[in-house]
Amino acid sequence: MDIVSALRAFLRVAETGSFSAAAVDLGLTQPAVSRQVSALEEHLSTRLLHRTTNALALTAEGEHMIPMALKVIEAVDALNEANCGEAATATGRVRLTLPAPLGLYVSDRLAELLGRHPGLSVEMLFREDPSDLVGEGIDLEVRLGPVSDSGLMCRRIGWTTAFLVAAPSYLEQRAAPKALDDIGDHECICYSRAGDGRLWTFSDGSDDVFVRIAPRLVANNAVAVHRAVLAGNGLAILSHILACPDIEAGRLINVMPEFPPARLPISVVYPSRRNLPLRVRTVLDFLVQVVREDPLMTSSLPS
Repeated sequence: MDIVSALRAFLRVAETGSFSAAAVDLGLTQPAVSRQVSALEEHLSTRLLHRTTNALALTAEGEHMIPMALKVIEAVDALNEANCGEAATATGRVRLTLPAPLGLYVSDRLAELLGRHPGLSVEMLFREDPSDLVGEGIDLEVRLGPVSDSGLMCRRIGWTTAFLVAAPSYLEQRAAPKALDDIGDHECICYSRAGDGRLWTFSDGSDDVFVRIAPRLVANNAVAVHRAVLAGNGLAILSHILACPDIEAGRLINVMPEFPPARLPISVVYPSRRNLPLRVRTVLDFLVQVVREDPLMTSSLPS
């Protein structure tokens, strides 16, 4: 068994959630990918994936295996690139689009990447809706939620965490909701992103619960929603990236923490499955790294 190839296959299956999608990305057949993962499980004497007719899910052992597998693959790739000499230097511009909260999180950490690669430049575009990657010359795009465009390569890198929040000034005027059904009676600030933002989704620990709202304030940018909720305009669902500092400082209150907003996959999409330039792979690897450094984005399990 080629353990490096098997580890690559396992990681792609874990990231895409599908043997078929992993096979397309790796340029293999679906049975070949399945055999590689099965051989890895036999080699390790442990099950890494729960397989059902309609879905795949990582076992606890599979979750534990991912960071170790990544270290092996990264070490092998680093060795290969080192043998390529100057041709392996990451140079040129990478155009990257991503939602505003994650864009702020990434921009705080870009200095490290650019410091390691003096010839690399990154153009960041903050967008909430999907782009025409090929038409606009976008190298990488971070998307939240399911990715329906089968013509794009998709790599899942993490999960969102969000909070239902309100400012103390708002809750001084209106009693905080005690149940999900109470939310509809409140002023709600709607973040409309690629769909009907007027339907909020929460988790009760096992199932998703949908709440219909009738917002009087709608914005297609999460930063605008953040400012509006700080000003006391009502309830809003905010990314932990925006909400956590204000919750800790008392500027916002986490409302009904027992019913958190449902989590969404964070994925990076790109147009081509083969021969990604080193400049693009370097930024993609950086995105994976910085997202996995945040414990609130590293697991599909509720926090």
